[in-house]
Amino acid sequence: MPDIPLIKSAARRRLYDLLEEKTLELISERNKLDSIFNSLLEGALTVDKQCNITAFNRSAERISGWHGEYAVGKKCWEILNSYFCAYECPLGISKKAASVEASPSFKEIFILRKDGRKIPVRLATAPLYDADKRLIGAVDTFQDISELKNLSAHLEERFRLHDIIGKSPAMEKIYWLIENVSKSDSTVLITGESGVGKELVARAIHLNSHRRAGAFIALNCSAYAESLIESELFGHEKGAFTGAVQSKPGKFESAQGGTLFLDEIGDLSPTLQVKLLRVLETRWFERVGGAKPIKLDVRLIAATNKNLGEETRRGIFREDLYYRINVINLHLPPLRERREDIPLLTQNLIVKFSRKFNKSIAGVTPGVMNLLCSYGWPGNVRELENVLEHAFAMCHQEEIDLKHLPAKLQTFASAFHNETSNEIPITLEDNERELIVSTLRKMNNSRKKTAEKLGIGKATLWRKLKRYGIE
Repeated sequence: MPDIPLIKSAARRRLYDLLEEKTLELISERNKLDSIFNSLLEGALTVDKQCNITAFNRSAERISGWHGEYAVGKKCWEILNSYFCAYECPLGISKKAASVEASPSFKEIFILRKDGRKIPVRLATAPLYDADKRLIGAVDTFQDISELKNLSAHLEERFRLHDIIGKSPAMEKIYWLIENVSKSDSTVLITGESGVGKELVARAIHLNSHRRAGAFIALNCSAYAESLIESELFGHEKGAFTGAVQSKPGKFESAQGGTLFLDEIGDLSPTLQVKLLRVLETRWFERVGGAKPIKLDVRLIAATNKNLGEETRRGIFREDLYYRINVINLHLPPLRERREDIPLLTQNLIVKFSRKFNKSIAGVTPGVMNLLCSYGWPGNVRELENVLEHAFAMCHQEEIDLKHLPAKLQTFASAFHNETSNEIPITLEDNERELIVSTLRKMNNSRKKTAEKLGIGKATLWRKLKRYGIE
């Protein structure tokens, strides 16, 4: 008769060996999964249903700055430090919900690293299930997109310099001139119609110069009475004139080490022209009522919407002052001479006013864009900005339409259609459909290129194609 204890012992040994073999297999599989998890270029973390981090890979450590041993057990929003994670997570992982709901998401957000640096990441979030299809948590993968953002910003800056926007040949020339003018301290005269952005260009020259750390002081010469502008420029001592109860520095002193911008310099009186000329020649000035000379350390940039050459010939503006300030002339073209910049300017203003009005307006209809590109813009960029601000106040839909524009633009739209057609004026919808069809043909039926040409999004173009039944 066999020994029963020996049989039981052998069975236990076989069971133990089998258990050890399976354990080693599980450990091997776990190590493989850990290797895969930690070899991902993207940061990855998993959380349980209570939003506690259960795994944190090496890329997540590198991107966030937090060590995995510290992160595991913490709430996900405590480590990523993102408003999105705390309040807007589509999986319901939030301080409010404190639980997981099932809904995948892709989002670009900012997280705060351990060292306090804020970086952009592309976040993918998805629910995590067990073998029985039960929700047990969520998995996040995130990629540092700082370099992509920097590249995107660099490309955007190609057509944007300190809020000066445009991609036309005329604006390319302006960018080139600003870059070269900024390297010297020479006096600059900026000319152009009212509203073209002369002060923006002056600020851009200042911000790109070695004087950027100094002050940028602007003075509109047409905004003050002749009796006051001298005091504004040079300052005054106490008792210099009635009402001078204390000493006050002028714009020249305030701009020391920086840049003084004199806008509408053509409106200076002959008396002030003489005094300004002397300051520019000697580089010394005195306060009104003062006797102590002050050394001038200021770069002067002047601007005017007048033809100073003609003013000089007529004897209204001093010839010697004109040549003193016109060392480098930078002429800004009116908006009607660079119509190809209008879609870019429009989109930039839409982004600006979307934040100001807290509205989600994607853009303007193709018909409105066609109208904006056809209008003469006597007020230039300033007028375009006013028109779009008016439209934002009136618009409560996804796109700005003709009805949202000021009455002056609506009147121009009617006249424009009458002038360009011998037939009964077509409706705005007909004009929009015709514009889309013709643009599609020019772009060889490329929706992407058509949307870019019209200055609208691809999704907006798709909806309009569907609305108008365009194949």
